[in-house]
Amino acid sequence: MSSNKIIIYTDGSSRGNPGPGGYGVLMMFGSHRKELSGGYRLTTNNRMELLAVIKGLESLKKNDLPVVIYSDSQYVVKAVKEGWLNNWIRTDFKGGKKNKDLWKHYHAISRQFRIDFIWVKGHAENPHNNRCDQLATEAADGKDLQVDEGYESEK
Repeated sequence: MSSNKIIIYTDGSSRGNPGPGGYGVLMMFGSHRKELSGGYRLTTNNRMELLAVIKGLESLKKNDLPVVIYSDSQYVVKAVKEGWLNNWIRTDFKGGKKNKDLWKHYHAISRQFRIDFIWVKGHAENPHNNRCDQLATEAADGKDLQVDEGYESEK
């Protein structure tokens, strides 16, 4: 791992989609590692994939280093890299685009960082992605699950 950038692996999980869900984050900088996870009683996989990215960025204490985010979510990676998100924001999520609350939150926080997204194949041979999957599924299966207010208020 290069010590001049922050590496973040993320994953989201939902049992039922919608159903109980969770996110997992593995952050690395030089020899430092940090894991984050959380579970929600009713949510979707896409929301948890995006929330994992947000939680990783929110936990950063510095914004002067490049950030590389590895995600197995084509929804998240393509939305950012292919400009879907900029279009959604420009049109105020016209046409019922989902997860407006989380996308707006991501957009606001992401402006503090230099972020590059890299898509990785899920459930494959990447041990960091597999660890995030484990964190996310354990969080989804946990007790005392939080309320995903953004999701539940839309219902």
